[in-house]
Order: sequence, then C-alpha cells, then structure tokens
Amino acid sequence: MDLRSLGTFVEAAELGSFTRAGQKLGYSQPTVSFQIKQLEQELGVPLFERIGHTITLTEEGEHALHHAQQILRTCQEMVQGPNQLQQPSGVIRLATADSLCTPLVAHHFADFRRKYPKLSLQVRTAGTSELFQLLDHNEVDVLCTLDRHIFNTSYVTAIEEKAPVHFVSSSEHMLAKQESVSIPQLLCEPCLLTEKDMSYCRMLHERLAQENCELKPVLESGNADLLCQLVEQNLGISFLPDFVTEQSVKAGKMKRLNVPDLDIELWKQVIYRKEKWVSLPLKAVLEHLCSIRLESLAFDLPDTK
Repeated sequence: MDLRSLGTFVEAAELGSFTRAGQKLGYSQPTVSFQIKQLEQELGVPLFERIGHTITLTEEGEHALHHAQQILRTCQEMVQGPNQLQQPSGVIRLATADSLCTPLVAHHFADFRRKYPKLSLQVRTAGTSELFQLLDHNEVDVLCTLDRHIFNTSYVTAIEEKAPVHFVSSSEHMLAKQESVSIPQLLCEPCLLTEKDMSYCRMLHERLAQENCELKPVLESGNADLLCQLVEQNLGISFLPDFVTEQSVKAGKMKRLNVPDLDIELWKQVIYRKEKWVSLPLKAVLEHLCSIRLESLAFDLPDTK
C-alpha cells in the first residue's frame, strides 16, 4: 500500500475536495483521482461518494480514514525518532473567539514556547459563524468557541466547560450595594458592551428581546480589557464572562451583579473536525489547551496513538 496514496486520501477527506487536496500536495486533480481510485481498488470498497463536484466519505471511507491516519502517525513518529517525540514541530492554525484570545494565548504563550520550542501558532479571531466557516474549509486546524453549547456529529469536542457570564459594575456603583438587580434597573444605566453579534452579547440581546426590552449601549468594543478598565472607572456597567473580570473582582475594583431574571448559559469549547488527522503537533496544542482550561472540569482528550 503506497503511503503517498494514503496521504492524498487523508488530505482529500479533510478538505472535502480532490482539487484542493491536489493544490495543497502539489498534484494535479487527475493525479489525486488516480491515487484514490488505486486505493479503492486495493481495498475493494468505495471510499467516497462522488455527486457532481462534491465528495463525501462513505461508511467504509470513514473506517479507512481512521486507519490511514494511524498509519501516517506511526510513520511520522518513526521519522522523527525517539529524541524528537517530546519536541513536535510545525505550524498549527488556531481560530478563537476574541474574548478567549488573551486568556488562552497571551497569558500562556511563554509556557507554550518553553514546552514546544519547535511549534508555531497562527491565531485568528472571529465570531462563531466565521470560526466554523474557517474550520469547515480547513483554513484552521482547531477552534475555541465561546457561545451556546454546540454539538454536531461532524466535529470532535476535545474540551468543553461552562463559562459563567455576569453584568458587572464598579465597586463604587450604587448597583453594587444591592443584593439583586432587576432588568429595568440595568436598562437605566449606561452600558459598555461588546459588539452586538459577539456570542454572549448576542445572547444577551436575544434574552432581553424575550422580555420586550432593548439595551442601547453607549459604547461597543471588541476589546474586553478596555471595557473592564472603563467599568473600574465607574463609567458604566458591562456584561462579560467571569474569566475576563476575575482579576478586577478579586482586587475589589469590580462587582458582579446578581440579576435573578437573567440566566444565560455560555460555554467554552475546543473543537476540530471529525475527519481531521490529529498529528503530533495538533495533539501537543490540544494538550496545552487542556492544561489551561478556564475551570477545573473533567474532559476527555481523544486517544491519538
């Protein structure tokens, strides 16, 4: 069995296109088709359903993909040698919600570099819908979402945990002195919010719409750290995930408001496509993300051996 044909099969499955697989590997589209056809003849089963210009893995193809990835991973380990197994190298493309970029990357990048000096990260930030577009077009290897709980059989969720989110005010604000705050009270205050289409802000507007309420912010910014600074200066209230406000709350500069009528469930999830080959570099990044989870909750990292 030719390893090049296996590699072409894995790329075609991940990219969902013979043409794009050829472009990535430097082959013509007929060459890719020929390699896949040879592999199908050798295995005696169709690996793809070909309908028009689209390809989809068959049930036999999904089974073969799992084994092909294992074979290629074993070959990769052999080439790297025992001294290189602890030093994965390469580039991993990570897409993340803007609010997760600082806690996941900036706060832990020095540690990441110490552990994996030969690994490089390409980081992109985007809203949830764009994140999945990037993932589905194989423009990124893994993504970190901050949104509703997402479940889709086309994806593997490597990590997931709830990310509490609250309205916050300066500790000097009058609402900080109250045991609970009503939605009408919030609507009377100047609000400093992230953009309306950002996950948790979108969820807030949708929840308020159920109460026939509308929140008109005096400032919108994708920079959560900036919003924290303005709230600390008592220039308004904001609606932010707890991990963003944790330091300010602990320092006594900010207070989380108890709004009983406003219950929004936010989740942080690390997701990659089901057919994605979890290479040694990708496995290292997944393990690193697992080590810096926002909360101490159980998780299952898929076995990639």
